[in-house]
Amino acid sequence: MTTQHDHWKAQTVRRPDDVPPATPLLWQIEKLTEHSDRLMNNDLPADFPYEVERGDVGDALAAIALRESMHRDIEHGRGTRVHDAIKLGATWSELATALDITTDAARALLRTWADGQHNLYQHYVDRGDARPVGFDPDKYAAVLALTELADDETVHGGSRG
Repeated sequence: MTTQHDHWKAQTVRRPDDVPPATPLLWQIEKLTEHSDRLMNNDLPADFPYEVERGDVGDALAAIALRESMHRDIEHGRGTRVHDAIKLGATWSELATALDITTDAARALLRTWADGQHNLYQHYVDRGDARPVGFDPDKYAAVLALTELADDETVHGGSRG
């Protein structure tokens, strides 16, 4: 019986879109490591005493595409994690420190993510989907309201500083 993981291991990746949605990062890292190991073997001397598999252009292209896929996955998750952190009581100052950006840039990151979630919801509504995903207008407004918190204010009304 072939598992989803077996199918993934056998799949050729040459573009980030060759990675199916929701492919675990761990699986992508495993595949990247295999390609990278072969590419590193190219630096070994020709008379290396052990048998090694050398990398080729396919390995180089796969490594680039996998890195880009992982980069996109990680970037996509930034808004979700910022939303989680602020809801759990982090301050904008703490978030900015964790992201190594300004508090205004952290707020902008959440706004951009919320805009995307609201647009996703509206897309499903426009299609007539009975169960749209994303942020309905109320949820969207609630998330945007979080951006109005002061730099050291928490959702619980407290201030840390």
